[in-house]
Amino acid sequence: MSTEIDTTEVRIFGAAYNVRGSDGSGHVQALADLVDGKMREIARQVRTQDTARIAILAALNLADELSQLQRRQEGERGEVQKRVFELVKELGAALVEEPTAAANESF
Repeated sequence: MSTEIDTTEVRIFGAAYNVRGSDGSGHVQALADLVDGKMREIARQVRTQDTARIAILAALNLADELSQLQRRQEGERGEVQKRVFELVKELGAALVEEPTAAANESF
């Protein structure tokens, strides 16, 4: 990741914006395309032409999508932690049993 701050011109819902960022112009453009697409999707579904209202609705939709992904990720993280705990427990039990089995075989 670059630490240099670049300015990228993007178009969102017909308006041009100069956006500064250090993640590169491709990343900034991809984010702008996501916002633009969401605003256009919302605009097709509502009667208002008020850009501010459309932007707020798009922001709420994107925030909802983010929230859902975060909840899903948290649930998956819990499942992974549970499975790791189970595997560590099984491995510990196997390691305790193995020396005993090896000792019994040598007699």
